[in-house]
Amino acid sequence: MITFSIITITYNASQVLPATLSSVMAQTCKDVEHIIIDGASADDTVALAEAYRKKNLMEDSLHRVIVVSEPDKGLYDAMNKGIAMATGDYVLFLNAGDTFPAPDTLEMVEAAVGDGEELPAVLYGDTDIVDADGNFLRHRHLMAPRKLSWRSFLKGMLVCHQAFYARTDLAKLTPYNLHYRYSADVDWCIRIMRLGAKRNLAMRNTGMVVAHYLDGGMTNQHHKDSLRERFHIMCHHYGLIPTAIMHLWFAIRNYIRKKS
Repeated sequence: MITFSIITITYNASQVLPATLSSVMAQTCKDVEHIIIDGASADDTVALAEAYRKKNLMEDSLHRVIVVSEPDKGLYDAMNKGIAMATGDYVLFLNAGDTFPAPDTLEMVEAAVGDGEELPAVLYGDTDIVDADGNFLRHRHLMAPRKLSWRSFLKGMLVCHQAFYARTDLAKLTPYNLHYRYSADVDWCIRIMRLGAKRNLAMRNTGMVVAHYLDGGMTNQHHKDSLRERFHIMCHHYGLIPTAIMHLWFAIRNYIRKKS
């Protein structure tokens, strides 16, 4: 049986957090650890998280909920705190406002691994974009490839961060690089996959939508800064010339898409 550590990072997120908490609590997979790392919110975020934790206890849920609220050095510092606390087989990030597509999502992800099989380095799937009411807006324009390797992200972040389930032991060896402010998740995913490849571990496509991503977010709000960081990250992992050629193709592809 596979166990999951879900990490939710919050800061003044009282408007969007309830949907995430309800989605996690509704999961029929009971071997779930939900770690909520809050950056000392000034609104009702912590009160909502604590009420959720107590509700899990009162209803004798097998979901283990941990709530931590304290100042941090930013989003990725908070994520590193969550990874350090995680005890499940896999760690995944479900940010405030993001949800699972269905109550059995984690059960279906678990079913992608055969009995007795060595746990893949990464379990992954597709992502749909939703609005604040949970209504479907569109499929994420980058689709998860049938086969994934660390070289795949040269073509862009083909798997959304929320749809990327990393083995916790690998995640603990590769914390987020706090040098990056907006795209450390891209670097982190690549490093997880590179470490998995060194250990000859599989990357498993679950063949389904595994995350609903709330439209908007920090990288959307800082789009240009995020793109600059991503270019630097890709140069670091893939080299300047392959990265420059691929970005030229991105520009051509976007031009064609706008014209069509």
